[in-house]
Amino acid sequence: MVGRTVSHYRVLEKLGEGGMGVVYKAEDARLNRLVALKFLSPAAVGDPEQRRRLLREAQAAAALDHPNICTIYGVEEIDDQIFIAMALAEGVSVRDRVLSGPLSLSEAWHIAAQVAKGLEAAHEKGVIHRDIKSANVMVTPRGHARILDFGLALVGVPGGSSAPTAILGTPAYMSPEQIQAQPLDARTDIWSWGVVFYEMLTGQLPFAGENVVKMATAITKAAPTPPSTLNHTVPPSWDRIVLKALAKRADARFASASDLIAVLDQPSEQVTVSTPLRLAVSFRSLPSIAVLPFADMSVARDQGYFCEGIAEEIITGLTQLHGLRVVSRTSSFAFRDTREDVREIGRRLGVEAVLEGAVRKAGERLRVSAQLIDTTDGYHLWSERYDRELRDVFAIQEEIATKIVQALRVELSEKERQALAKVATRDVEAYDLYLRGLQFFYRSRQRDLRFALEMFARASEVDPTFARAYAGTSFCHAFLFCYYGAHRENLEEALATSVKALEADPQLAEAHAAHGFALSLDKQYDAAEAEFEVAIGLNELLYEAYYFYARFRVAQGRLGDAARLFARAAEVNREEYQAASLRAFVLRMVGRVDEAAEAYESALDRCQRHVSLNPDDARALYMLGQVLVESGRKDEGVRSARKAVSLASGDPYILYGMVCVLARVGEIDEALRYFEQAVNRGFVQREWIENDADLDPLRKHPAYQAIMADLP
Repeated sequence: MVGRTVSHYRVLEKLGEGGMGVVYKAEDARLNRLVALKFLSPAAVGDPEQRRRLLREAQAAAALDHPNICTIYGVEEIDDQIFIAMALAEGVSVRDRVLSGPLSLSEAWHIAAQVAKGLEAAHEKGVIHRDIKSANVMVTPRGHARILDFGLALVGVPGGSSAPTAILGTPAYMSPEQIQAQPLDARTDIWSWGVVFYEMLTGQLPFAGENVVKMATAITKAAPTPPSTLNHTVPPSWDRIVLKALAKRADARFASASDLIAVLDQPSEQVTVSTPLRLAVSFRSLPSIAVLPFADMSVARDQGYFCEGIAEEIITGLTQLHGLRVVSRTSSFAFRDTREDVREIGRRLGVEAVLEGAVRKAGERLRVSAQLIDTTDGYHLWSERYDRELRDVFAIQEEIATKIVQALRVELSEKERQALAKVATRDVEAYDLYLRGLQFFYRSRQRDLRFALEMFARASEVDPTFARAYAGTSFCHAFLFCYYGAHRENLEEALATSVKALEADPQLAEAHAAHGFALSLDKQYDAAEAEFEVAIGLNELLYEAYYFYARFRVAQGRLGDAARLFARAAEVNREEYQAASLRAFVLRMVGRVDEAAEAYESALDRCQRHVSLNPDDARALYMLGQVLVESGRKDEGVRSARKAVSLASGDPYILYGMVCVLARVGEIDEALRYFEQAVNRGFVQREWIENDADLDPLRKHPAYQAIMADLP
């Protein structure tokens, strides 16, 4: 094949060969890029029907777009040969890495987590890999892992299983059901993932045999030696993860890649973590950044909202990237107007880079300066000053985000490149109004939400195609309905404006999340579920989609789903404390005591970090109070909740939180007084109240029953 031209590919050299075919390095003459071509062997292709199936499944796999999956460019059939054109993966396979022995714990954990994320993305599309093995995981010099060879995947219905299938794959990595040609679902990939993780930790395979028959017997009958027995540096808690993935029965393994990721992303005390944030090892090794609010350098010093808005927009763009950890707005904006050294900020936020800048807006002229600083030594990684027209603000934001990606060497998928380049509006006046509203939206108090509503409404009047302004309006009305009286007109407006957002931009994930939230409040449950799923499909890193979907599941009483969704929300936003706290709460409600205890420990860490940066955040203080109570520190918990009430005595959400804390510590009479206040102030979410286990001690009390009788 070397030297031949096939279709528009010129074959340059042979890269490798296996049972399923031969891989060559080639040049794409049309697009002038290097690619890998995999020619399937006659044995793999089999009869004409099998050829058609493999071709169809490879084409479906080509639709996958994820940073941890090697991109498939195309599948072609020429001269009775099927070949798959894919991205040329640079780096070294895990198989080659383990030839010299086990990997370090942090590296093995990091690679395993990335492979799990790639599998999660594939499984959500109904694609099962079937040949996960160490030779099919490529790791770049910067530690970025990609799964290769999705061209032989099995395509079915997400969450479903296949009919009995031919035995394809590599025997040492096959699940018991796969090696016995039984029906397969996504859990077969979880088994194979467990084999690869085992191999990285020990340098050995968990099952061996002199031939395929003996290996098959070991896979179906033998118990694997725990990794810590072979490598004494492996924590016993990791044994449990690996052995659960390698359970003989599929129903005894992790139910999904999402469940596996939720476990992997819990901090591990056995691995040295240098930052005070105790970030999960799998995520800590990614490039990380905090974007500080830009300084206002205008003469009147009245452009704070605009300066914060530019930083907010950069954060929004960067948070859509899988290969970068971005500190949340809440944490980074706590350093507004700070004089702390950037190295200290980096230490406190646990990031390797900080973006800071300044803005001067005068009439139609705009000056923006920005600098990306390495927090280990304080030196600049990149800096630039832009003197432009005000209308160029969108181009400036995109250029800054692009420079950050380049400086931190973040690898992007095509979808991520498009997301960075997408602009919400081209109208500067509409954008200015939107940023004014955004500043107040995050404060969440009733008067702030109403001001944000006014600004968002004016923004959408100026630019009727401004989908994010409509989505912001919908969220404001939904919050007012939830926490300030459940007035039907707010719900109607939430529904109507979310529809306008979808009409303006059907591909905006935030619009679908807003519509799902409004539909859930209107008890249109099937439609709400569909909208949340679409939102996640469009942007799997959108915190709001998971968070409000999870709250909706709690209101339905579907607590297992809620726990999974809260875990995913906590994963995509590592500083956010509410999802982590509510996950622990839900796990306690369903009796998963050990998991709840671990979840409360993680939630306590997040709450304390947030309060240390935002000491006057009433919502964080009340949630910290709840977590402290569940952690056995009842007096501290009650004090924290009382401080929250003192800061926001008229907020029904905070008052309701106080009810939960007091009920849990047995202060029934006081809890009932606060419950009455919360309801009178507007907390009237009957479904949530009825499914909230914190209120169980109150339910038989006549005062509680009288209050509930008056709820709408």
